[in-house]
Amino acid sequence: MLRKGQLFIARLSIANIRSISNSVKMSKRILITDFFSKSTPKVKRVKVGKTKVVKPVDVKKEVTNGEATSIQEPVKEEKPQEEPVVEPKTKGDDNSENYDEFCKKYNFDKSKWVESLTPEQKDLLSLEIENIHITWLVFLHKELTKPYFLKLKKFLKWQLGKTIYPPAHQIYSWSQLTPLPDVKCLIIGQDPYHGANQAHGLAFSVLEPTRPPPSLVNIYKTIGTDYPDFKVPDSTKQQGGGNLTKWAKRGVLMLNAVLTVEAHKANSHANQGWEEFTETVIKHVIEFHKDDALVIMAWGSPAQKRVAKFKMVSNKDHFLVLRTVHPSPLSAYRGFFDLKVFLQCNDFLDKHQKDKIDWGLVEGNIVK
Repeated sequence: MLRKGQLFIARLSIANIRSISNSVKMSKRILITDFFSKSTPKVKRVKVGKTKVVKPVDVKKEVTNGEATSIQEPVKEEKPQEEPVVEPKTKGDDNSENYDEFCKKYNFDKSKWVESLTPEQKDLLSLEIENIHITWLVFLHKELTKPYFLKLKKFLKWQLGKTIYPPAHQIYSWSQLTPLPDVKCLIIGQDPYHGANQAHGLAFSVLEPTRPPPSLVNIYKTIGTDYPDFKVPDSTKQQGGGNLTKWAKRGVLMLNAVLTVEAHKANSHANQGWEEFTETVIKHVIEFHKDDALVIMAWGSPAQKRVAKFKMVSNKDHFLVLRTVHPSPLSAYRGFFDLKVFLQCNDFLDKHQKDKIDWGLVEGNIVK
């Protein structure tokens, strides 16, 4: 039996335990109540795989009638250039059947030349083998295997993770559209345009639906001065109006000094070897037509310096070199509009019993 003191202590302990228990229960009630009484932010569930991505907006300036106005348009995502796929050619794509005699005359056998290449050379030069027109390949095939050009091709191979213009199959469109024997007029450009739907292998020319760049607008203006009947192509956003493929097919070789460029980085492929290659192209044009008649339009000091390297063009009986400022808005006002270069070109060709060039671009508009 418990004594009185022990009984008092026991009762006190039991009371304390009950008191502590009740306190715990009350504290729990307070915490739970307090939890639900507070306003907490609602958590949204995200459905994986169906999230909508909002593209950032890029603010840039568009020049309209000489004045810059700010416009907003979504940033266009450009896919990196993949390994170039050489498009299979259909029979007659480069009219190779029609140039058998041409190849024999200059002692060139394409099949034997390709067989003479090493596996590495065949790999590096696959684009050139398939896309350079046979009349050009006759004279350029030795250039393609020189160390500088193979080094250039390796550089381009290293660029495959980037967006490069023009697309690989259009780099040599100048050769496909203007075979060497057909060249009547050489227009020398500099660097390809570096935006989407612009460069396609012809200097100053842009693909639809791109509007004519400022330099081309001035070129059109000059033709309009020489030939008042010239109709400027529709330059609405849907029509474009800057594609000069028709000129190329009529014998106008529009050749840039550099044939490729990284997207949005002007002159990014300069000094990699293209300049040496295109200078060789110019040399063969001049030599091939040395007893014929050839007009060279050298617009701007870079083009004029390139032409000056070839003393042969000083022969005015066979060459007409039209040296002017560049048609860019920065310099065109200093004489480009006044020299009548397109009219002079046709007068020279006519004098040498060669067909004039039709400068018209709109269907049915013959300008020559």
